[in-house]
This record gives sequence, C-alpha cells and structure tokens, in this order.
Amino acid sequence: MPRLIPSRAHRAGRAAGTPLLDAGTGFGVPAFAHPLVAPAEWAELARPGTPLHWVAFDVARGPGTRSDPLYTQALARVRENGVPVLGLLDCSHGNRPFGQLVSDASHYLDWYQVDGFYLDRAPTMRSETAECRRVVSTLRALLDQERERRHGHDDPETGHEPTSAGSGAVRRDARSRPQIVLAPGAYPYPGYLEIADQLVVFNGPWTRYRWSEAPEWSADYPASRFAHLVHGLSAAHLDEALRIARWQGAGTVCMTDRTDLGGADPWAGLPGYWHEAARRVR
Repeated sequence: MPRLIPSRAHRAGRAAGTPLLDAGTGFGVPAFAHPLVAPAEWAELARPGTPLHWVAFDVARGPGTRSDPLYTQALARVRENGVPVLGLLDCSHGNRPFGQLVSDASHYLDWYQVDGFYLDRAPTMRSETAECRRVVSTLRALLDQERERRHGHDDPETGHEPTSAGSGAVRRDARSRPQIVLAPGAYPYPGYLEIADQLVVFNGPWTRYRWSEAPEWSADYPASRFAHLVHGLSAAHLDEALRIARWQGAGTVCMTDRTDLGGADPWAGLPGYWHEAARRVR
C-alpha cells in the first residue's frame, strides 16, 4: 500500500463517512486537444457548475505563431463560469531560456488574455529556485500589467491598486484562483511553494500512483497548494485514486482512463467517466 500522508482536515479529526475529498476539491484540467478535434470536451469544460479550479491549454507546446479564433471562442466560454484559463509554458526542466518563456507568455496575453500560466516540466532542484523565481516574478508582473490594461488602475476584485508582483510572493487572497501552476510532475524542493500558487506534484500512470508516496513536509501545507494528474486509470479504481489524493493532501486532481501508450497524449481529451468523476468531487 502507498504511504499516505493525512491532510489537514483529517488531522483535525474529520469524522468517518464524510465525502472522499475535502470541500473545495476540484479539477485542474490540462486540456491539450484543439477545439476543432475535441468540441464535446471543450463544451463540457464550459458547462456551468463543473468543479474546475483551472483549465490549462497550449496550441503547439506554447501559444503558436498567431491567434487561433477557435481557441479564443472556447476559452471565452470556459472563462464565463469564472474558471481561470492558463497558458502552457514549457520550461524544459529549467533549460528553457528566460527570453523565450517571457516571449511566449506575452503572446498568450496578447492573443488569448490568459489568467495565468501552467509551467510544464518545471524544475525541481534547490539550485534552480532563484531562476524560477525570476521567471515567475516576471510572469506575475505581465499579468498585473494586462489586468490594469483591461480594467484600469484599480483591481476589479478588491477595488484597490493591484499588489506589486516584483517580489514573486505568492498571492493568498482566499477569493483568488491559481495564477501560476508549476508542474514538475514530482515533489520538488519545498522552496518552490514560495514561488507558485500550486504545484503539480504527480503526473503519471495509475500503476505508479497507486504506490506513490508524499513527503512528510507536504502535510504542513493546505491541500489547495498541490495537484495530482493521473492517467491510465480505469473507472473501477476511481474511488481508490480519489482516496489517495485526499490522504496525500491534493486539493486539485485530474484523472483519466486515457493512456500514453504509443506516444499518445493522455490529456488530449476527457475521460470516459468524466461525469461520474465530476459528481464525486462536487
């Protein structure tokens, strides 16, 4: 059996028989299928009441070379429900040049008015935190500039001047949703939690997830700071996977029966049991 770290809710004495996942648990969906190829999936993501924390997308491992009107329309429908849309930036495990990441981020903002960024293949080492902080601080500054351009000097949520992003500090307003999601797919050096709003600490197959472990330090943070992405998961194991997510303290999940066999992208569509999964985390 996997070593499961109790969540804060569990340590506080949660009663037996309560829902599998803590209140506020929802989906973070890496929606990497084009709206022309997967119109039904994008329609589901735009359905009101779907428990979504964020939807990440990419055109070609980045924003592409020009604005795509089909993405513009699909993202607008998702955003109507208050769901943040995040543009994927490929960090190449910390090897992507700073200038390329900032250029891609600027295109996402210009073409799609994204609400934040999903930093795929993010670094994990302690030695790389300073450069990652520089990247994220710049991304937050770009997001603040875009927000001011759209809404004027005052922040539309608070009515006050937006907080400066130069320090790279994590926003902790209870009303906010993740703007910066670092997705290394494994537990990184804990200092990365001071850089991002959320970390994707698992991204892999069910065969590995069912025996996964969470480091003890992760239990000191709220579940909202962690996300798990699991592919190759059959409907028969959905309850077990959700239970693992709860015990390991992940507040955001995405699980699919799609696989990466033959080089396929398991996130190029929603699972066959999407409606059942959504019902169980509501």
